[in-house]
Amino acid sequence: MEHCENCERSKIRTPEEKKLLQNRLNRVIGQMNGVKKMIEEDRYCDDVLIQLAAVMSAVKSLAGVVLDRHMHTCVVENIKAGDLSVIDELAELFKRFA
Repeated sequence: MEHCENCERSKIRTPEEKKLLQNRLNRVIGQMNGVKKMIEEDRYCDDVLIQLAAVMSAVKSLAGVVLDRHMHTCVVENIKAGDLSVIDELAELFKRFA
């Protein structure tokens, strides 16, 4: 497993997990490109805001998938290893996504 110089941790994902996340990311990127085009075309504010709400929903959904996998893998592994500091990390994540 490769690590960057400043990284302490990493997460190995299955090819299926990567594909799922990449597909969701590609959808978000497509939506953002659509918003960019709407701005360039001087589209009505309401239309842009509706599209931005869709982007925010897609990002929140993606974050939910990553958080779910994190809880079922990383958090469980850390607790089994006796590292309860992961609970504090998880509490901070919930605060960020609340």
